[in-house]
Order: sequence, then structure tokens, then C-alpha cells
Amino acid sequence: MSEHDTLARLAAVIASRRQGDGNKSYTRQLLDAGPERCAKKFGEEAVETVIAGVGKDVEHIKAEAADTLYHLLVLLEAHRIALADVMAILEGRMGTSGLEEKAARMRTGP
Repeated sequence: MSEHDTLARLAAVIASRRQGDGNKSYTRQLLDAGPERCAKKFGEEAVETVIAGVGKDVEHIKAEAADTLYHLLVLLEAHRIALADVMAILEGRMGTSGLEEKAARMRTGP
């Protein structure tokens, strides 16, 4: 099983939580709180990953990275953005120099 399969499965579980019991599902509580709350939580987790990243504890970095990926997927679901759409953008960037891709975005906008 590839990493993409794991992310896709997790994205599907997160989407299914929209119908779950908010008293039993942290994901449902986040989604019910709205995109702004989901974005804030993602930002908090991203900062925690950055802080872990300046340290040397590899297991801590992995755990924080996992939390960040989960909260990114929740944020995408809050906006009803499919993971496949994000993956398609990444796929389209494959084979392009990061510097070239960034320059192209600067010329055309986001």
C-alpha cells in the first residue's frame, strides 16, 4: 500500500465523519466548527511540526507531521476540496523545477 493510498483512505474516513455523531467524533466536531476553525487547527499543528523540526527527535517530528497531514485533510474537507484535486496539481508539477514552477506562479498568480 502506498502513502497516497493511506492519505486517500484517511480523506475518505474524514469525509464520512460528516455524518457521524459529533459527541463521538473529533473530526465531526472540527467540521461542525467550520472552515475557519479547521484552518486555525491546521495552522497550530503546522507550527508544532516546525518546532519539532528544529529539534533532533525524529519520532516527535513524525508524530507532528502526521497530525499536520490529518488536519490538512480536515481543512480540505471543510472546503469540500477532494484530495485527488490537490494530488492532480502536485502531479502536474512533477518534472518541473521548483524554481521554474514558483516563477510561473509569480507571473500568473495563484
